[in-house]
Amino acid sequence: MKKKLLALMLSLAMVLTVLTGCGQKSGKESSEPAAPASGSQEAGGSSEAEAGKNKDAKIALITMDSIDQHWVRLNEGAQEEAKKLGVTVTYMAPNTKDDALQIEQVNNAVSAGNKVIIVAANGPDAITSALKEAVAAGVKVIYVDSAANMDAEATFSTDNKAAGKLAGETMLEQLKANGTTSGKIGIISVNAATASTVDRTEGFASAFEGTDFEILPIQYGEGDAAKSQAIAENYITQGVVGIFGGNEGSTTGAGNAIKAADSKVVVVGFDQSDAIMGLIEDGHILATMAQNPDVMGKEAVKAAVDVLNGKSLGGKVVDTGVTVLKKK
Repeated sequence: MKKKLLALMLSLAMVLTVLTGCGQKSGKESSEPAAPASGSQEAGGSSEAEAGKNKDAKIALITMDSIDQHWVRLNEGAQEEAKKLGVTVTYMAPNTKDDALQIEQVNNAVSAGNKVIIVAANGPDAITSALKEAVAAGVKVIYVDSAANMDAEATFSTDNKAAGKLAGETMLEQLKANGTTSGKIGIISVNAATASTVDRTEGFASAFEGTDFEILPIQYGEGDAAKSQAIAENYITQGVVGIFGGNEGSTTGAGNAIKAADSKVVVVGFDQSDAIMGLIEDGHILATMAQNPDVMGKEAVKAAVDVLNGKSLGGKVVDTGVTVLKKK
């Protein structure tokens, strides 16, 4: 009897031990934080991966050259936006306007692993093959200022024909105010290929349609101020009443020629720089069409990040506008 009682007591003790152990285990599990739902894990991981992709992805900015203040300001806008968005933009512009050098920069950008190339095409044709090869390699292309003959994710530039016409109207208004109703008008541009400056000269000439003014054949100074000055000096000897500069170097050269000759020829130009603004304040240039290159740079970087995030921009074209700057 004692043995049966002892066995029963031992059995009860074992049952109590097991129950107590189970209760402790259950309590420990309830005190641990619950694992997040699978959906929450995916959402958080996706967000982190997206941020990481943007941070590590390489974006290249290639302009026509790295000297003109227009491109310097465009790069400044791009870098400002890149810092804000936490991405890296590498400026890879050649020192001078040269198709071969720009093509080399595009190839270098691809070799360096850039996922997006923001580019201002020096000419619409020369660079196109290199850009197509970049796209074939999985690189996205965004244009600023000037496009090539290839579709891109987006383009941020001035409506150059409209801006050129505004420049012509600005000159025409001043000529009429001076009592000049006829005469020769000279145009200095970069080259016959750069789409942006071609559009500007067409727009400028359109402002004189139906008037008695004669638009002389366009002369090209390659955007170089010294070459453009020599062209402007030749125009002055031809007795022109007005000169239009199609970009920063062309405008600076024309203004310097007017200053050197102490001429009263009316000059209207394009782009904004310290040299141009000084010539305007001194009365050697009437006005310049100031673009917004910083806006081009900022908007292009925003677009690059959107593309990196998988967003389709549909090849949109955005006019970044101009402002007519005159003597204060």
